[in-house]
Amino acid sequence: MARRAESPALSTAGRAWSLAAAAACLLPLLPQLPPTIAVGSVAIGLAIAALSWRRPLPGWLRMLLALALVGTVLAMSRFALGRDTACALLAAMLAIKPGELVTLRDARSLVGFALFAPFSTFLLDQGPLSLLLGLAGTTLALVALLQLSEEESGDAASVPPWRRLASVGRLIAIGLPLALAAFWLFPRIGSPLWGVPERVLARPGLSDEMTPGEWIEFMTDDRPALRVTFSGAAPQASQMYWRGPVLMDYDGRSWTRSRWLRNIPAPDITRSDAVWDYEMAVEPTDRRTLVALELPDAAPAGARLSWDYGLETPAPMSAVSRWRMRASPPRAFEATLPLMLRQNALRLPDGYNPRTVALARQWRQDNGPGNDDAIVERALAMVRADFGYTLDTPLPGRHAADEFLFDWKQGFCEHFSSAFVILMRAAGIPARVVTGYVGGYRNPIGGYWIVRRQDAHAWAEVWLEDRGWVRVDPTAAVAPERIYDTLDDRAGGGGFGALPGVAPMLDLGDWLRRGWNDLVLGFDAARQTAMLRPLGLESTGSRGLVGLFAACAGLALAWMLWLTARSERDGDPVLRAWHRLGARYARIGLARESHEPAAEWAARVAIAHPRGADELIALSARFVEWRYASRTDADNDPRPLIRNLRRHRPA
Repeated sequence: MARRAESPALSTAGRAWSLAAAAACLLPLLPQLPPTIAVGSVAIGLAIAALSWRRPLPGWLRMLLALALVGTVLAMSRFALGRDTACALLAAMLAIKPGELVTLRDARSLVGFALFAPFSTFLLDQGPLSLLLGLAGTTLALVALLQLSEEESGDAASVPPWRRLASVGRLIAIGLPLALAAFWLFPRIGSPLWGVPERVLARPGLSDEMTPGEWIEFMTDDRPALRVTFSGAAPQASQMYWRGPVLMDYDGRSWTRSRWLRNIPAPDITRSDAVWDYEMAVEPTDRRTLVALELPDAAPAGARLSWDYGLETPAPMSAVSRWRMRASPPRAFEATLPLMLRQNALRLPDGYNPRTVALARQWRQDNGPGNDDAIVERALAMVRADFGYTLDTPLPGRHAADEFLFDWKQGFCEHFSSAFVILMRAAGIPARVVTGYVGGYRNPIGGYWIVRRQDAHAWAEVWLEDRGWVRVDPTAAVAPERIYDTLDDRAGGGGFGALPGVAPMLDLGDWLRRGWNDLVLGFDAARQTAMLRPLGLESTGSRGLVGLFAACAGLALAWMLWLTARSERDGDPVLRAWHRLGARYARIGLARESHEPAAEWAARVAIAHPRGADELIALSARFVEWRYASRTDADNDPRPLIRNLRRHRPA
C-alpha cells in the first residue's frame, strides 16, 4: 500500500493565523454559553495554545482533557442533550484542538472545525452582534486558509496580508447577491423543514412557579423582555400590568399554576370604555407563556386564552415573535365564581403559617361576614404603616408568611404578594397570585415602550362580591420613605444610563436592535408580500414567487461567474499590471484585441505609435516569457517586471 504523503510543517505565521481564526470563530458563541463554560473554554484554549506552541501535547493528555471537558459540560447540563449542550461541547472541543497543531493539514482541520462555531451561534441567538462577530470570524478563517494554501505553494512570502483580505472580500461580493435573493424572495414557510432540539438550560423568563426569594437574579437582568408600540393613546406606566401566569396552587413553599384550569373556557367580563390597541414584539424565552396588558379582549392568532385570562402559545417562543392585541380594563371580572373554583382559591396546606392564619381569622371575626373590602383595606393599611421594600432578604423557612409578616416586615414583590394571598385565603376571601411585568420605559427615539426582565412583578387578585377578581398590589402600598434597597441602588444609582450622554446612546442602540428584529428576524410571509406589493407582485402566489426568485438567482449566478472569471484573470499581480498597461494604451485608441497575442499587439502599436515602442516590445517579450515559459527558482521574483509594467506610459 502506498504511504500517504506527509503534510508540510506549519510555519510560525501559519500557526498564528490559524489560532487567530479559531479564536475569532469561537468569539460569537461565547456570550451565548453559561459563563462558567465560556470562561473555562477561553482559559483552556489559551493555556493549550501556549503549551503546544513548540511541540504538540501528548496524545494521552489530549484524551484526558477531552474526557474531562465532555464530562464537565454534560454534568452542568444535567446529562441532557439540547442546542446549548451541543454548542458548549463544540466550544470545549475547539479549545483543546490547538494541542495537535503541527502540520498544514492540522491547521486546515482546526480552521475548518472552527467554522462550525459562528454557524452554531445562530441556534442560540440571531442578534446583529452575533451576525457581525460571525462574519468577522468567518472572514478571518478564509484569510487563514489562503495563508495556508500560499504556504503550501511557496507564495506566502510574496503576498501581503491585505491582498488576502481583498481576495476574501471578492469572494463575499461574489456570493452576496445570491444570498440576498434567497433571503428576500424565497417563499416563506410557517415552520422549519427540520426539528431543532430545545435548550437544556432555559433562558430567564416567567414560569408557572414562584417561590418567594428566588427572583433576585431575574429582577437584576436589564435586558428587554418585550417592546410595545401603541396605536393611539397609551396607559400610564403605573397602570401597565402585563399579565402572565396566574398561580392558584400553594404547597406551603411555592405557588404553581393549576394545570387542570387551563382547559376551562375564559369567563365573560364587563369592560370599561378605555381601549388600548398595541403591537408587542416578545424576545425569545423558550417558554410558552405570553404576557398581555390587562385584560386582553381575545387571544391573538397563534395563542390560546385560558380561564384566568393567561395566554399560551402551542410551541416555545425560541425566536422574536410579534403579536397584535387589544386590551380593556375590567369593571367586573367573573362576577359569579363557581363553587369548585372558589374552593380552589381558598385552599391552604395544613400546618403552615399559624400566626398568619390566626391574624386573618381575628380580622374576619372583627369585621363579620360579607365585609371583604374592609379586610383587604386593613391588610393594605398594615403594609403602609409597618413594612419596607428591600431586595436583601434571608431565605424563608417553613412558615414563610409568618416570618415575613411578623419578623422581617421587609421584602420584595414575591414576599408581599404571597403573604397577602395567604392572609386573604385564611380570612375566607378567594385570592390568587398573578405574575408578569409592571411598567415600562418609553424610548423617545422610536416612540415605543421597553419592558425589561427586571420589571418582573408579582401581585394579588382577590374576588369581591359583584366585582369579581380585583387587582391588589400590596408592594405598591409600601410608603416611599421605607424603600431601602432597590435595583437602582444595586446598579450604583442607575447604572450606565445615569451618566450624562449615555442614555441617548442606549436608546439609539435599542432602537437599532428593534429595527433589526423588524426587518430581519421578523421578515415573514406577510412582510414579503408587502415588499412586493409596490411592484404589483403581491398576488403572484408560490409559483410566481419561485419564478421571481429563479430569475434573480440566475442574475446572481451570472454575476458570480463574471466576477470569478475576472478574479482568476486578475489574481496574478503580473497579469494585473499587464492589463493596466493595456488600458493606458486603450485611452489613445490602441487597445489590444481579445484574440491578439501580446507580441503582435506590441508590433502593431510600434507601427502606429513609434515613440517608446522599443520599451513596449521588450516588456511584452518579458511578459510572454514570464507567463508561458518554464522558470527556475532564480527567476521566481516578479517584482522587477511588475515595477516596469506599472511605470511604462505611452510616449
